[in-house]
Amino acid sequence: MSNIDLVVKGGKIATSHGIIEGNLYVSSGRVVAIGRLDVPAAEVVDADGLFVLPGFIDSHVHFMDPGDLSREDFPTGSAAAAAAGVTTVIEHSHVYQIHTAEQLVEKAEYLANRSVVDFGLAAHFSPHSVDDVVNVWAAGATFIKVFTCTTHGVQAVETARLAEAMKRLAGRDAVYLVHGEDESLTEHAERVLKARSQADGGVIPQWRSLLAEQVAVASVGMVSRALGGRVVFAHCSHPSVVEIISTLRNWGAKVWAETCPQYLYLFEDEVRQFGAFRKFTPPARAQSEADLGAMWQLLRDGQIAYVASDHAPSTREQKESASIWEAPFGLPGIDTTSALLLDAALTGRISILRFVELYSREPARIYGLYPRKGALLPGSDADFVLVDPSARRVIRDETILSKAKWSPFSGKEVQGAVVATYLRGKKVAENREVLAPPGSGRFLPGPGARGG
Repeated sequence: MSNIDLVVKGGKIATSHGIIEGNLYVSSGRVVAIGRLDVPAAEVVDADGLFVLPGFIDSHVHFMDPGDLSREDFPTGSAAAAAAGVTTVIEHSHVYQIHTAEQLVEKAEYLANRSVVDFGLAAHFSPHSVDDVVNVWAAGATFIKVFTCTTHGVQAVETARLAEAMKRLAGRDAVYLVHGEDESLTEHAERVLKARSQADGGVIPQWRSLLAEQVAVASVGMVSRALGGRVVFAHCSHPSVVEIISTLRNWGAKVWAETCPQYLYLFEDEVRQFGAFRKFTPPARAQSEADLGAMWQLLRDGQIAYVASDHAPSTREQKESASIWEAPFGLPGIDTTSALLLDAALTGRISILRFVELYSREPARIYGLYPRKGALLPGSDADFVLVDPSARRVIRDETILSKAKWSPFSGKEVQGAVVATYLRGKKVAENREVLAPPGSGRFLPGPGARGG
């Protein structure tokens, strides 16, 4: 073996076989070996006492670019990702919806010099034609976003049209990321609450009820079971929703559950105190620590496939600029998701290997990126993160790099810290300082463009 560009020495390397203490060898941006080899390298990194983990993958982010750049953009959002150890994001923006193959190509070209990290792009289910859905998958969309209720200005998808797309894309590994809330239930609740002139934070869990989520998930899941469509249910908010998905999977449906930190840490009643700063949908459901504990148990058991941030930021001014009905939905999360999950791994809530599965390997598998991404194997991209397990820090608003400049987790102390982030063997961030410019990241076409 010759021409080793980089060796990372003495770290605890996370592999599919467990944690291995040894060296990671990199050449031409790819992993070439793991072990202890007597070969020279152009650069040596001392990782003694550190974990060496596959680069994190956040498969559900909204960088609003192009669109509402006052809320977020790719240069800022992807820089925050790199500082947090995220080397790949999958992005879709509701303010600039991709429906066609031409729009996907145009957005990828527009972003060619705007991302610090690698990125895939999702498309929205076209309101115009199922032909658009078929074509945008073939053009390289990572997944097709489906709303079961009109939200964020995105039109709801009728069940019959989703079924038609599943039939036409059968055997082509298309993935649908489904926002599950039943339209008739949310519309009825909105009418009733507005008739009462109710305008406090408590409208959110009443408007976007657990029943609405359960009904939508069960309905789409049955379509998936009948037609073989591959469905990920986004931001699952409650154990009962995950249990519905598990039952559907046991019945043969190709379905997975995604969740987000807000459903692992935040309580439903917080929206009454914080108003629009806890306005996201589905909303937090937890009434007690026991409710949160049940979600963590499902996470440990593998019933939840992966965790994503659902980064959908707004500034403080934007959150405060309108009533609870009109204020923007969403939370910032790209800065903090890895910190919260690392803390969970290092304090015993989950294992470090389960962390790697949840925030790297499983999203890579589901979305057709594995083993190029989500693993440290010979031939994989040399995307890796050095983590100091002994470090402690407090999440604070002033440390948030993304445009929101606030976090619902501000004030929480976490164990573990990302020391450095490497993308294809190049250091892109160190100690939360971003070193690489926008344009360092590459577009990753989805499996439909690769014959999937």
